[in-house]
Amino acid sequence: MRLCHPRSGICRAVALAAAALFCAAGAPAAGTPVPHGTLELVSENQWIAPGNTIHLGLHFQLEKGWHIYWVNPGDSGEPPRVKWQLPAGVKADEIEWPTPRRLGTSSIVDFGYEDDVMLIVPLRAGAGAAVLGPGDGSAQLTGEVKVLVCREMCIPGKAQVSLTLPVKSQPPAPDAQTAELFAAARKALPQRAPANWRVSVADAHDSFTLTAKVGQPIAQASFFPLEESQIKDAAPQQFVAVPGGFRLTLQKSDQLLKPIARLKGVLVLAGDRGYIIDVPVSETVAARRDDRGGLDFVAASFSWAPLR
Repeated sequence: MRLCHPRSGICRAVALAAAALFCAAGAPAAGTPVPHGTLELVSENQWIAPGNTIHLGLHFQLEKGWHIYWVNPGDSGEPPRVKWQLPAGVKADEIEWPTPRRLGTSSIVDFGYEDDVMLIVPLRAGAGAAVLGPGDGSAQLTGEVKVLVCREMCIPGKAQVSLTLPVKSQPPAPDAQTAELFAAARKALPQRAPANWRVSVADAHDSFTLTAKVGQPIAQASFFPLEESQIKDAAPQQFVAVPGGFRLTLQKSDQLLKPIARLKGVLVLAGDRGYIIDVPVSETVAARRDDRGGLDFVAASFSWAPLR
């Protein structure tokens, strides 16, 4: 766990964490206090039904300038973690993470979210959840959330959030009161790329070369690795436009000690639209000058791969 930036004065915040745990001055009043913000547990559905999946949301509202972290936090930090207490037969799936943003300075880069963000959590009620008993009343859904909130300093916080929903036998109906909130959260999720996109990744010794053929000119792009310690988060990502797409050069992390078989993450194009990347890494064996004067890497066993 990386609690704070390796910069002077930042780690002092850990010692102040207890006092700052419920510091939410200036934050919206709704929800449970977390450092410099609030957290609320909301549901997209009006009730739970055995054999069906509903969706919960961890809705963070943060004071201006403060942020929380993506699943890969970048150079520092830690993503929110939840310990659920749920009725028998009900299981929470993995968090669905919105497309992150690059935060920090030129030397320290974090991946995360500012202002208002909601993390969606699918909640599955299996056939065994029938022990809840349709018509038996309600089910309590409780989560203990640990979160690190940062600006120039990082403050760890902990909040317990809870929601009580009725249990019924018919499929869960949507809740009109949260429909807009969930629609915005889903719009922020990275999506699968169009089927005609082709992406390759070549291992260029001290960097990875990601080439994307997307069928149209692209003005800018950036990549967020899913796994930590694969690329240098703060290093500039060299962008080169190529016919029908682009090429990104990603410097390897000094902590990457062995080759990786696949590169996974989120590719963000102009307009902050994120696309899920999961492609094999080919070994580069040569380099040649392309028609723009840049290096065009030639890979052994080179192949285009559709985005997963």
